Amino acid sequence: MKSRLHPDTRIGHVQIKVSRLERSIVFYRDIVGLQVLRQTTDTAEMSADGRRPLVILRELAQNLDASHQERTPHAGLYHFALLVPTRPSLGVALRNLMARHIEVGQGDHLVSEALYISDPDRNGIEIYADRPRDDWMKDPRGEYVMAADPVDIEGLLEEAQNVSWTGLPPGTTVGHVHFHVADLQRAEHFYCDGLGFDIVLHYGPSALFVSAGGYHHHVGLNTWAGKGAPPAPKNAPGLDFYSLQLTSEEERQEVLQRLADRGYKTWQDDEGVWTSMDDNQIVVKLLAL
Repeated sequence: MKSRLHPDTRIGHVQIKVSRLERSIVFYRDIVGLQVLRQTTDTAEMSADGRRPLVILRELAQNLDASHQERTPHAGLYHFALLVPTRPSLGVALRNLMARHIEVGQGDHLVSEALYISDPDRNGIEIYADRPRDDWMKDPRGEYVMAADPVDIEGLLEEAQNVSWTGLPPGTTVGHVHFHVADLQRAEHFYCDGLGFDIVLHYGPSALFVSAGGYHHHVGLNTWAGKGAPPAPKNAPGLDFYSLQLTSEEERQEVLQRLADRGYKTWQDDEGVWTSMDDNQIVVKLLAL
């Protein structure tokens, strides 16, 4: 049995809990730039290409609206990240955010340029563009060199001068997900020994980045909410689950066996095949091509 994930493994989509569905649809459509693919009374599938969902919004029946609650540190979603295919498309997204007076954080991570916003329920969202992989640097340990430098805002906007805003372009994907966890070592065991990701960067003593196929990261893990941080309340906005797109049913069975061998919970129901590290309620849906 193989012990590592196939290099073509990717993040599929995320499902996010929100307090008011219609409010969130407007935000994800007009601010983020996704379009409604399908909608029910309590969910909306949001897409960039009109064919497959990237973000599913689920309205909570009884909830704690995070926009009216004091933020309490907890394990769970830090942000999910939408990867746009080109630097000009990132520049257009930035121009739209600025025109709509959205508060934007930013970071030049050397491997990528990123913009950070929050939805109305304070769910973290990153919109980013990768630099060419040939430009990614490694340190003597073989780990990627990343930073949090200022983004060249003027350069981004200049590249977008002749590009109209029509939302996030086809080719946009969920590039990675990033979580607060209660214990970094336990998270490493689950994501690396269990799921089969490779470590690509130790970011100081409190953050870890893992990936498949040499990507700069598919999953970020940190203890910035505090070691031992409790899980988010189930009836509060945040992450429902994210999906991991595996390359075959054979690989999915290998992952399930590897998880079971290490004592991790897996289960199957009418909606799919699942696993979780349990303590911080970060649920993974295992998809197979």
